Amino acid sequence: MQMRGGSSKGAYFLGADLPVEEVERNDLLLRIMGSPDPREIDGIGGGHPLTSKVAVVTRSADPNADVDYLFLQVVPDRATVTDAQTCGNLLAGVGPFAIERGLVAVAGDITDVRIRIMNPTIGFAQARVQTPGGRVRYDGDTVMAGTPFPAAPIHLAFPGGEAPVFPTGRLVDRFAGVEATCVDAGMPVLLVRAADLQIDGVESPATLEGDDALRSTVEAMRREAGPAMGLGDVTDKTVPKISLVSAPRQGGTIATRTFIPHRVHEAIGVLGAVSVAVGVRTAGSVADRSEPGEQGPVRIEHPTGSFDVEVDLDGAGATTRLRRSAVVRTARKLSDGLVWPRSGKATG
Repeated sequence: MQMRGGSSKGAYFLGADLPVEEVERNDLLLRIMGSPDPREIDGIGGGHPLTSKVAVVTRSADPNADVDYLFLQVVPDRATVTDAQTCGNLLAGVGPFAIERGLVAVAGDITDVRIRIMNPTIGFAQARVQTPGGRVRYDGDTVMAGTPFPAAPIHLAFPGGEAPVFPTGRLVDRFAGVEATCVDAGMPVLLVRAADLQIDGVESPATLEGDDALRSTVEAMRREAGPAMGLGDVTDKTVPKISLVSAPRQGGTIATRTFIPHRVHEAIGVLGAVSVAVGVRTAGSVADRSEPGEQGPVRIEHPTGSFDVEVDLDGAGATTRLRRSAVVRTARKLSDGLVWPRSGKATG
């Protein structure tokens, strides 16, 4: 099934429909999506990291979850499939997909789906899906920045954890000579002041991608930050992301431009936004823009609008922990049927 989940688009599969062996599974997915090819012209991928994604969903053996969700990023121009991170946008489609495939029974006009996230940092989420008349409702009036049309709201809630959200044990580090705050509230993110990179912070994604000097500095920072964040060598990984932060221009709390990590997001990822919001609410981070005791959602501006994130924090400073976060996304079923992968091996 192809679905738009949040501001991303991907292919959703039942786990039982894919090979168990990882190498065989990844080869099949490369051939299905049309990679390696920047246009993915011979597959169903969209030629961009945001539209070359896969969700694998199975019934969960965990009593605290209904389904397991494994996110796989298929890199358009390289024969690479990685599970190094999850995707909070594609997560928005997991609940509807699980209901459509009979993994979760409809429970009335609203059906809650408990999801275990199976990427390296295992976590849990709950999706609240509209199911009037016993079927998933996709149409609605919720307008979500990053997509052009309204749809039914899907409420996503994430429990917190015991680990501090600042993995280096510090609120401010320095990488490649530039100050940054390392946050991991579900997605490893490097927060950097746009001004420290000699940019305004509201440039278009195309402008930022075309700035070779900026991209070189951002990549140098990312590679230095990886080991400090406990991620090891991140040269060939898609984490950490890098969010450049600046003062808001449209009435929000903060403005962002996010490298994911080489292209620039047209909006912002769900869990990446949660990490930004944590930085905003923590005094002393490079993204600190909160008054003491301030409550309410953090409105994060991005290239195509804004995104509200609710975060409930515990503690202070580098020992801060996340109790809970919540967002509202939308999703829509685009197609449902069979796909014919190209023959041969993906690297052939």
